[in-house]
Amino acid sequence: MTKIYGTGVYDFRRHRVAEYPVAGDALPLPEKPPESKPQSNVPSSITLSEIQRDRLTKIAAENWANTTDSGPKKPFSQDLVNEIYYTELTIKGGRKPVPLQRVMILEVSQYLENYLWPNFNPETASFEHVMSMILMVNEKFRENVAAWTCFYNQKDMFKAFLERVLRLKEGRSLTIAEKTNYLLFMINAFQSLEDEIVSERIMRLASLECWHSLSKGRFEMELCLNENMVKKWKRIAKRARDATKRGEAFDPTTTVEAIFLRNLIQEFLEVLDSEVFSCKPKNGEDDDLVDAHASEDVDDACVLYCERFMEFLIDLLSQLPTRRFIRPLVADVAVVSKCHLSALYRHEKGKLFAQLVDLLQYYERFEIDDHQGRQMTDDEVLQAHYKRLQAFQLLAFKKIPKLQELALANIGAINRRADLAKKLSILSPEEFRDLVCGKLKLVSKDDPCSERVDFLIEVMVSFFERYQSQKEAINALPLYPNEQIMWDESLVPSINYSGEGCLALPKLNLQFLTLHDYLLRNFNLFRLESTYEIREDIQEAVPHLLAYVNNEGETAFRGWSRMAVPIKEFKITEVKQPNIGEVKPSAVTAEVTFSISSYKAQIRSEWNALKEHDVLFLLSVRPSFEPLSTEEAEKATVPQKLGLQYVRGCEIIEIRDEEGTLMNDFTGRIKRDEWKPPKGDVRTVTIALDTAQYHMDVSDIAEKGADDVYSTFNILMRRKPKENNFKAILESIRDLMNETCIVPDWLHDIFLGYGNPSAAQWTNMPDLLEKVDFKDTLLDAAHVKESFPNYQVCFINSDGSENLNPCPPFRIVFPRNLENKVHALPANETSTKSLKEVSNMEDGHSDKPQLLVEAYIPPDPGPYPQDQPKQNSVRFTPTQVGAIISGIQPGLTMVVGPPGTGKTDTAVQILNVLYHNCPSQRTLIITHSNQALNDLFEKIMERDVPARYLLRLGQGEQELATELDFSRQGRVNAMLVRRLELLSEVERLARSLQLPEDVAYTCETAGYFWLLHVYSRWEQFLAACAENQDKLTFVQDRFPFKEFFSNTPKPIFTGESFEKDMRAAKGCFQHLKTMFQELEECRAFELLKSTVDRSNYLMTKQAKIVAMTCTHAALKRKDFLHLGFKYDNLLMEESAQILEIETFIPMLLQRQEDGYARLKRCILIGDHHQLPPVVKNMAFQKYSHMDQSLFTRFVRLGVPYIELNAQGRARPSLARLYNWRYKELGDLPYVRENPVFHRANAGFSYDYQLVDVPDYRGRGETAPSPWFYQNEGEAEYIVSIYMYMRLLGYPANKISILTTYNGQKLLIRDVINRRCVPYDFIGPPHKVTTVDKFQGQQNDFILLSLVRTRFVGHLRDVRRLVVAMSRARLGLYVFCRRSLFEQCYELQPTFQLLLKRPDHLALNLNEVTAFTERHVEDTGPVQLVSGQEEMATIVNYKMHQVYEARVMSHQLHQLSAYSGQNTMEVDASEENGIENAPTSNHAMDIDTLHDGKLGDAAHPDASSDGKDMLPDGNSNDAAHPDASADEDGEP
Repeated sequence: MTKIYGTGVYDFRRHRVAEYPVAGDALPLPEKPPESKPQSNVPSSITLSEIQRDRLTKIAAENWANTTDSGPKKPFSQDLVNEIYYTELTIKGGRKPVPLQRVMILEVSQYLENYLWPNFNPETASFEHVMSMILMVNEKFRENVAAWTCFYNQKDMFKAFLERVLRLKEGRSLTIAEKTNYLLFMINAFQSLEDEIVSERIMRLASLECWHSLSKGRFEMELCLNENMVKKWKRIAKRARDATKRGEAFDPTTTVEAIFLRNLIQEFLEVLDSEVFSCKPKNGEDDDLVDAHASEDVDDACVLYCERFMEFLIDLLSQLPTRRFIRPLVADVAVVSKCHLSALYRHEKGKLFAQLVDLLQYYERFEIDDHQGRQMTDDEVLQAHYKRLQAFQLLAFKKIPKLQELALANIGAINRRADLAKKLSILSPEEFRDLVCGKLKLVSKDDPCSERVDFLIEVMVSFFERYQSQKEAINALPLYPNEQIMWDESLVPSINYSGEGCLALPKLNLQFLTLHDYLLRNFNLFRLESTYEIREDIQEAVPHLLAYVNNEGETAFRGWSRMAVPIKEFKITEVKQPNIGEVKPSAVTAEVTFSISSYKAQIRSEWNALKEHDVLFLLSVRPSFEPLSTEEAEKATVPQKLGLQYVRGCEIIEIRDEEGTLMNDFTGRIKRDEWKPPKGDVRTVTIALDTAQYHMDVSDIAEKGADDVYSTFNILMRRKPKENNFKAILESIRDLMNETCIVPDWLHDIFLGYGNPSAAQWTNMPDLLEKVDFKDTLLDAAHVKESFPNYQVCFINSDGSENLNPCPPFRIVFPRNLENKVHALPANETSTKSLKEVSNMEDGHSDKPQLLVEAYIPPDPGPYPQDQPKQNSVRFTPTQVGAIISGIQPGLTMVVGPPGTGKTDTAVQILNVLYHNCPSQRTLIITHSNQALNDLFEKIMERDVPARYLLRLGQGEQELATELDFSRQGRVNAMLVRRLELLSEVERLARSLQLPEDVAYTCETAGYFWLLHVYSRWEQFLAACAENQDKLTFVQDRFPFKEFFSNTPKPIFTGESFEKDMRAAKGCFQHLKTMFQELEECRAFELLKSTVDRSNYLMTKQAKIVAMTCTHAALKRKDFLHLGFKYDNLLMEESAQILEIETFIPMLLQRQEDGYARLKRCILIGDHHQLPPVVKNMAFQKYSHMDQSLFTRFVRLGVPYIELNAQGRARPSLARLYNWRYKELGDLPYVRENPVFHRANAGFSYDYQLVDVPDYRGRGETAPSPWFYQNEGEAEYIVSIYMYMRLLGYPANKISILTTYNGQKLLIRDVINRRCVPYDFIGPPHKVTTVDKFQGQQNDFILLSLVRTRFVGHLRDVRRLVVAMSRARLGLYVFCRRSLFEQCYELQPTFQLLLKRPDHLALNLNEVTAFTERHVEDTGPVQLVSGQEEMATIVNYKMHQVYEARVMSHQLHQLSAYSGQNTMEVDASEENGIENAPTSNHAMDIDTLHDGKLGDAAHPDASSDGKDMLPDGNSNDAAHPDASADEDGEP
């Protein structure tokens, strides 16, 4: 029975696992690090040997560790907790709040789960005990693993723990490190609001009760502005009065809820004011003294605390539930103004702090109605500003004579900061204080800062100044990064971000304030992520040019770079006037000239391939005269090392060759037959510069006397086209910011994370389809009953009578009151329903609601074979049928598809049924990868959807493994060819009716022919038939188109009965009707003459199902809007692998109709238990949660989803390794019954095994460069196993080798090239790649290398484990260090299963071919392999056998040729262990093997001479591993 999940507690939270050394060291980690001390600055990746010999590990073994060799545990000791806290978990001095390495060791040993939490008592637990728990939770968040899981079993105790945490500071002074750790815990708690056990208590801190701590003036102001709050406040006051009446001592102003946040803010202000600097300048001292502070005067730990506090407030103000009541509190204390005036804000070490303060100010001023949660329009914001200033002017006019000039000034003269400050400066300090604190009540008189005039001015100006709107800000922002942003570590951190500090970046939370907030956060993150990638490209390309200063003192280059070329000439050619209302130019164009004479042909062709809209970068490099000394180089930034001065982006308008001829023109200016290859070596590119950046640069030159950036460029850099699409996506986001109401109303609140999560579920939507034709979805009557187990299925005929012998197809009538029923249909069952309820429903048949299923006879489609519709053969499970029902109804459908559960089949059937039930609607298909899109498309073609309605956009259509071309050009050509075919058929029809033949001249004349001659004859025929139904042969005799249909494969009419012949006649007419309908559709292609117009018409009008990748959708959004592209339904595959913004943009590729969005259905299909979108920079992934997909966010929000629950990929035993991660994942009958899944893997005792790999040549993992992990022992072992399998006869295309790191992938490829490729009967495997890259693919046999021997690393992300375990169908062999992975808490369910079998590879050496009849559960005679050396010996022995057999075969060939006798055939496969082709096919595959070529290769006759003694190495159809080389995004 289909279940909708999403209403219960979400069972996992954080997945992004820290995978880096935490210290800034980029050096490879030593095999044996020095003994760690609390303050030592060693890399924080820990070796296993260090963990095992560490003092903490010994204490853990004695007290709490669940290891196999640990004895009985000592009783709990509070003194031990205290001792560990003070000796291991506290740190003195320095910026870091904890000794990270010690915390990691304790967290890995499960200190929290096995010792601190089980022994926690809220009454007796010490401060040290609570702080230790806080540190362990913080470390789990830093590592991005589930932090709250261990608390679920004792929720009441957890509430008590949170109470202790909130009161932890009472009567105790904390060190700055403890304050920072405490604050970090609160940040993590407020980031976990979807967790009920956390949010229930934590949210009370952000409730209305915190207004008890507001100043009287601010409190009155807030109640006046929000009248709805008055009632709520009265209720709070009433509870206090009632408590007093009962005699309870209850003071609402002293509760934790009332004072907690105010106290935290006050504590922060004290630290900021008095602890950041050891000798802080007094008030009134010159600001220049602040800058004179030496860096050692700054307390780094206090700076980190201040930065973390800014992050805390930003988090609170950027989520509506916490923002509502906390923003007045932040404004009351004037946190932003005090931060602006602080010494740290202007200090060089306070750069990150200053950026965070600006971000806080942005959120404090955010354009939203806090209490209604409504986005304010630009006009509303402006009117509110005017209203505020007008009220102030009125007050000044009445009460403050000195401000007469201000009171009478126009708005434009006082709404800027400088003007307002100048006009206010005439007031005395006392008058000023009275105005701000007394009359306006912006801050309290009790505030110590209210004595400072500069503070009062800052408060006033901040409150009354007009600030830039969000739209203005994003429109004024350059789309290309410049050198200032590019190397700012607080905005674009380097890859070794550890998670210890915070960054000036927005976060992608569960909820967003408004759509503008959502777009702006994504805009900034996407811009900075692309900046990081551009920075990496610059750092790679520029050094190769070898810049130096020549004798003339100018920059010259003695090297060359593939991606960068020296500029010969640069000149700005045009600067257009600004548009009305703007200050930046409307366009700036320039010309760049460069030479490609020094390049080889391949690289020349890459530069010549540049085309319109490609993005280039202009660089200015000025190297120093003297090379930097070693000491200077260590301190120098990257730009200083490279001599890089400026970076500016630009977009190509056109490119010309040496003779000025236009190259790569796609606008039609150059006709195809006039195209000539480019001449010469000099190229001139006309480029469009970023107008916003140009305006900023020119303003700096005019106002500040800055350098003229545009006269200094000397390098032009390009990037790989696939990685260079950021500008189009940023433009799309910016365009969306400038549009109004863009998301459908039914999706708006859910999208932002508010309201009822199930509001967009189909049962809650209007305009449901009451009767759905399921076509070929349901295969027979039994399938219908299986699909609706909770319904009493009643089969009826079209006239309503009961049908006793129902046959497909079926129409299902959904009851009108469906949405009001709790358990109405499978797709409406929620996870809150108990198993008992389900069983009761199944037992009591009388209680089952009735479901009317109409079995109908479809009309005859026509007499020709091509008329017959394609039929589905998949027997969908009840859950899949529930997903199909949900998908064809309006609203939001979420389908979670575990590995092998038929996500694609379900998606295709949704499209098929949707097309037949809503033929006028258009559907857009989006996927993450071209491969997934092609898989989906190939399956759609196997359904009954006409090919003329399918269209595939983007670069991947050429990869489609189909005969038809589904690109725009291919479809246009197909329509034109089809037009000619149809017109010739019309001509034949006219001849058969003995009419003039020119009726088939055009589609238009054919249309008239249809009306005048064909349809009229049919109507006459029907009228005659109505009067002669008693004549059996009447139809046969009088059918008007009998001659036209004389070429059918079978006779149309039998003359046996009138009804049968009439049905056949209607089928023939249906054929004619379809033919003329197609001609009518071809008519537009006849009228439109240009290819562009035809392809645009096809995309916007003709195609019913349009498919593209999310990247193509983002790139071409502007074009889609311009062409008027429309669609009603959106289906998104792989949606858990797509970035939030790349999921959002495809929803908005069309303009609104009358103010409403046209989108009716949104179907998201994905799996949040598998890997998320790839984000290359760890900081954006870890700090900003940029790898959060919209699909995963919806699941976390509790949006109902359907989880497919039967897999058909792997053996049931293999599926158990990962199905624990899913709620009810079972197996299809196919994998339980098919003989292939019952047979053992020949040569192996087990179908899956964990193989423990010890050190090889004294080494485990190595890192030749940072994050480039390799393990030679595992690489050699895995390749030996692969060779063993090939020697037994396993096809190479059925074996894939996976690993978790790029370094190991390259090492394995090297070993294969050395050991396998030279032997053509072995060759390379199907693929050697990383787990991340193999997501979405599968193979029969997977050899998996986990690489790490020191620390678990990023496999600790359970999603990566699920992907790794679910790629194999028949055999999985995991090579790793057992002692490391068996202790990992997150991986326990899988590794406990793996370790039930021996950890030495178990082989069955009696089997010498790849086929065996042995049952999978029968191990046979077991030989345990001791290690890589023994495995190599086994392989060498088998190789020797092969060699001897081949030599003997070769000698026999020579002998037979010499004697003139027939060649003697020797079956070498029995001697050397290589199977022949039929055995290969029979052995191991359900699908067809690649033509059985392995067997051909293995046969001795395949060898033509004795030179190699072995067959051609390509005989196994497997590519060289380098052919599938990829650039992986993961470490």
